[in-house]
Amino acid sequence: MRGKLNEGEEKPDAELREKLHAMESKVRKMRETRNNFNAQAKVSAEKRNSVQSQYKEHREKIELFIAEVRAMRAEIKSFKEKRNAIQSQMRDLISQIKGKRKDRTQKRSATAEYAELKQQVDSLEKRFETTSVGVNKEKEMVKKIKEFSKRIEELEPEVTKFKMVEVDMSDIDSAIKTLKAEADAAHNSMIEAVERLNAKTPEVDEAFAHRDFLKSEGDRFHTEFVELKEKANEVHAKIEELMVDVNKARDELKSVREERKSWLTDHNASVKKEMKTGAQSEEVAELLTNSLLSTGSITFGGLSNEDFVSKSKSKKSDKKKNMRRVDVSRRR
Repeated sequence: MRGKLNEGEEKPDAELREKLHAMESKVRKMRETRNNFNAQAKVSAEKRNSVQSQYKEHREKIELFIAEVRAMRAEIKSFKEKRNAIQSQMRDLISQIKGKRKDRTQKRSATAEYAELKQQVDSLEKRFETTSVGVNKEKEMVKKIKEFSKRIEELEPEVTKFKMVEVDMSDIDSAIKTLKAEADAAHNSMIEAVERLNAKTPEVDEAFAHRDFLKSEGDRFHTEFVELKEKANEVHAKIEELMVDVNKARDELKSVREERKSWLTDHNASVKKEMKTGAQSEEVAELLTNSLLSTGSITFGGLSNEDFVSKSKSKKSDKKKNMRRVDVSRRR
């Protein structure tokens, strides 16, 4: 049988339980801190997602602005090229009038060359149809018509691009006036396109500025989200480290309690065994039986046979007075 528990051992796990409760309390606080970080991270993520959604929608608006601006710039470029081509043609004509073309091989504008070649072909064809010339001269005219026509075909795509104004080269002064009017019209169209672009520019600039703002806000909220998640993860890692000690303390406390419970179980069993009567214990019953057979009397609880006789005499009950004393040692 195990010994008794000392007074100081009434709660042998008190210190361990106090240590465990302190660690569990710390874990609860750390979990609360971690959960707060996660909650804040969730808010930042929701804000980031909202801003990114706005950014995506706004980017589509930006793309429309870009397409519109490109179209305006293309229009400006087209009007400018047309104006420059007409002005080049006009300068060629002016040079012809003033006789200032010093180098006949100098490169001329496509529109001017095209107009001049067309004029020469028309003149040669008219002369060929209406005038009788010799065979050699006729061959020479046909050859020139073919050469000029070939060159006209080569120039036609470029001239068509600028929508060249056909003028009557027989009246150069009138042709120059016509070209100047067309050049001015192209220039005015270009200026109008530039003004439309300039009017659109503030709206486009504002759209780009808002795009940059949304991107900046999205990046800021994402950075907040990442930082908060890192903090939450750091706290979670510390919780896991502390939980190793908590589980160790729990196992130790469980072991102590199981040992205490086992001790109490064994102790109670021993006490119960010692308190058993003869009717309950075979060992005690055997001892009483042997005593009865050897002495002719039995002692219960420290009382002898004489003690029972003395007590019986002291009682005044009529019933017990009339009872005969039975000697259990007599045989039948």
